[in-house]
Amino acid sequence: MPVAAPPVGAAAGAPADYPRAVKRGMFGVRGSGDTSGFGGLVRRTPSLADTPRPFGGYFDEVHDALEEAYPGFADAVEKVIVDRGELTLHVKADRIAEVCQVMRDDEALRFELCSSVSGVDYLGSDERRFHIAYHLTSMTYRRRVRVEVAVADGVAVPSVTGVYPTADWQERETYDMFGVVFTGHPGLTRILMPDDWEGHPQRKDYPLGGVPVEYKGAEIPPPDQRRVYQ
Repeated sequence: MPVAAPPVGAAAGAPADYPRAVKRGMFGVRGSGDTSGFGGLVRRTPSLADTPRPFGGYFDEVHDALEEAYPGFADAVEKVIVDRGELTLHVKADRIAEVCQVMRDDEALRFELCSSVSGVDYLGSDERRFHIAYHLTSMTYRRRVRVEVAVADGVAVPSVTGVYPTADWQERETYDMFGVVFTGHPGLTRILMPDDWEGHPQRKDYPLGGVPVEYKGAEIPPPDQRRVYQ
């Protein structure tokens, strides 16, 4: 089973080490790292607290159905957020497989499809640095919900492949990009990067564009060393 390890070549003092209430650029980074072209963009960091009831729409029905069907609801669900018309259930990492099992099997929920598993790195702004988001879809009731867990660097997350087989490749991608290990996964290996690649490229302390990339004998330099055409 692979073990999460700090990325090789990560630079101390990377832009993401300095969280601010206001972020500039597309990704909140400075210098040559932001190649999006949105360097002048100014964004405030959202502060998300528990959303008060009623949530609106079908969100209350989903919340109440899960609470009724899952005896460990009060201990497993840390908070419920409704933002931009989307429902997110923040769940303790060790309970994620149990919650997904209930979300899939309960007649009042019937979230049969896990359409996506993805990661986010909140380096410097959350002690539980890595957030894993599971996007669930109920084809029976035509509903969507996001279930999210948060873990510190080096803490493993139970695999949900036993509940949602579609999570197989998605958990591999999250492991490949962020280094989060999913215990119980049938074959947790890299899926995008070569097997001998060092580090996990979507970690925020991974050097953006600073890794020499060779392709058919040519080397792609970091963004700040590339020729600019105007």
